[in-house]
Amino acid sequence: MNTTKGKRRISKYELGRTIGEGAFAKVQFARNIETGEPVAIKILDKEKVLKYKLVEQIKREVATMKLIKHPNVVRINEVMGSKTKIFIVLEFATGGELFDKIVNHGRMREDKARRYFQQLINAVDYCHSRGVYHRDLKPENLLLDACGNLKVSDFGLSALSQQVRDDGLLHTTCGTPNYVAPEVLNDRGYDGATADLWSCGVILFVLLAGYLPFEDSNIMTLYKKISSAEFTCPSWLSFGAKRLLARILHPNPSTRVTIPEILEDEWFKKDYEPPVFEENYAANSDDVGEEHHVTEKKEEEPTPMNAFELISMSKGLDLGNLFNQEQEFKRETRFTSTSSAKEIITKIEEVAKPLGFNIQKKNYKVRIIKRKMIQEICMRLENIKAGRKGNLKVATEVFQVAPSLHMVEVRKAKGDTLEFHKFYKNLSSSLKDVVWISEDRQEQAK
Repeated sequence: MNTTKGKRRISKYELGRTIGEGAFAKVQFARNIETGEPVAIKILDKEKVLKYKLVEQIKREVATMKLIKHPNVVRINEVMGSKTKIFIVLEFATGGELFDKIVNHGRMREDKARRYFQQLINAVDYCHSRGVYHRDLKPENLLLDACGNLKVSDFGLSALSQQVRDDGLLHTTCGTPNYVAPEVLNDRGYDGATADLWSCGVILFVLLAGYLPFEDSNIMTLYKKISSAEFTCPSWLSFGAKRLLARILHPNPSTRVTIPEILEDEWFKKDYEPPVFEENYAANSDDVGEEHHVTEKKEEEPTPMNAFELISMSKGLDLGNLFNQEQEFKRETRFTSTSSAKEIITKIEEVAKPLGFNIQKKNYKVRIIKRKMIQEICMRLENIKAGRKGNLKVATEVFQVAPSLHMVEVRKAKGDTLEFHKFYKNLSSSLKDVVWISEDRQEQAK
């Protein structure tokens, strides 16, 4: 008996109940019929996306979620498209919203609130290190997984560092009024990191008190309270909690506590557990942009196009370059050079050593690739200083593919992908004189 009969399917996902609905999208529970994994699928109507000019917002949300790969941030699995809809497949947080927990059970014990706050700060700190500012942090956008771990979601209002103006500030007023920082309201520009931190402080207050620190039925009175940081901590809070809240909910962003300072705060540090990154955690969403075309039972048969070609059939909605903008965050890269292997290796050493890398070289060896003998020299680089995911390790291999031509492969062997990207930017800028550029590309560059 076919148990899936009558149930709606999108590609390999069987759709279930609606778990959230807004003006432009709805989120449905679904299950991967191949693995049994539960997921959440955000379904957007292309016609509405175009009508209400939401293209850039969707691009930003997906690009941001692809960039952020952290155990306390909801993971994006893939993006698919049909002729009329966009489907964003997300990790499903089975524990629901943190907001519901507060509504149903009221304030929390300090140890429990502290654990959620620690995970929130871990996630926000990571986002900021990627140049991503959430701008709408609130309990409704904080989900819980089956183990009760916090997951930051909904990056629809997030800002990337590229959106910062020449004055170094963001200028779009957005977010939920009760959680918005004073500097966001004064319309003179604000730093995304300190504004996010204010919202984190409001969330901590709500977890500990069971109510909002700034609330008023009159919006102007509410803004005045926020602007002057006019709030009172409940008597049952410990001195450490009150002191940290006062440091975060400080009206002047230039003297507000920073995340590095929070990480050293005595109240915060109690029972602190740093985030644990699984070895392949980041890899799960690096290939989000693989080609997908899907069809729904009620729609026409699909044309042989990938998801982004289908999406872009509507004028003005081209998501085709969403996942390979500058190919920025690859874990490996290659280039060719007419320099000798020794010159290439020496140049890489000259760049890597000042950046704090230990270098291990291996002698030449010969490999047979497609019946051809290929000379190869290997070098491993390891950063002495530990990064976000331990010590960055980089494997470098130089292949002689012709008498006067070498191919160089540089790949991340271990550590953080963004740290590898920063290393490679330093490396590539220093290797310009050894990288071979074809005559065609030289002509294009003129």
